[in-house]
Amino acid sequence: MSERSMLIGKAYNSLDTQRRVIIPKNMRTQLGNQAVLTRGLDGGIFLLPESYWQTLVNNLTQQPFTKKGSRDFWRYLSNDAYPVEPDSLGRITVPESLAEAAQLNKDVVVIGSLQYIEIWDRDRYHSYLDQLAE
Repeated sequence: MSERSMLIGKAYNSLDTQRRVIIPKNMRTQLGNQAVLTRGLDGGIFLLPESYWQTLVNNLTQQPFTKKGSRDFWRYLSNDAYPVEPDSLGRITVPESLAEAAQLNKDVVVIGSLQYIEIWDRDRYHSYLDQLAE
């Protein structure tokens, strides 16, 4: 992903019975063919372009290994990280552990968050937005 391109917008979608979700074409173009799916920080899951994942890993590994907080954050992101590639229909499969962690049900929202994509349960996302508005 170039410095000028960014992932923006949102799309409402469904998680099928095999936990697949379609990534909108405009976002797939920015995402590229290889990405990493991992736990999010506020309630959803992150879908990061491979290049952004590598930048994040490089930044994280600059943090002192001797600090428990650093190790905990590495674990949080890496223990449930999965390489993914959209299929010919633009779908990715969400592993069960991530679907459970983000409480993903049938209705989801796919959100461009500048450098990465977030996938949220639709109701949980709107509750989160309502809290932000207060």
